[in-house]
Amino acid sequence: MRLIPSISALVLAGVVFSPLTLPTAAKADSASAVAGKMQALPDGAAVYKHICQSCHMADGKGAEGAGAHFPALAGNPKLKAADYPAYVVLNGYGGMPWFAGLLTDKQVADVVNYIRSHFGNSYTDALKPEDITDMRPHLSVEEE
Repeated sequence: MRLIPSISALVLAGVVFSPLTLPTAAKADSASAVAGKMQALPDGAAVYKHICQSCHMADGKGAEGAGAHFPALAGNPKLKAADYPAYVVLNGYGGMPWFAGLLTDKQVADVVNYIRSHFGNSYTDALKPEDITDMRPHLSVEEE
């Protein structure tokens, strides 16, 4: 009779401690573990809605709580220079992941132009995809 509880304990231990249930380290060094470019998103509003608004909120006012701080894009004076938000989108900053391996030059330019002309911002000097090409970090295949 002692054999049955021992087998049950082994089966239970195998389920509880299987490799599938062990915690693994989260990887937040990039926006996606999927290689390749993002799906077709026709304009900056679509890129913002699909990628940015989950942290920066639909109204661009950012969020704070649970130990996280997502800066407001609404009325943000750091957006005055178009290169700054483009650099942040491409390379990440603080807790924000980089999107250089995920977004095309056009998508980066579109979303930067969108945030700089919405949410109470009225910066009119638009970036072009060619501007982004020059700013894009040069990654080797191993780093993408």
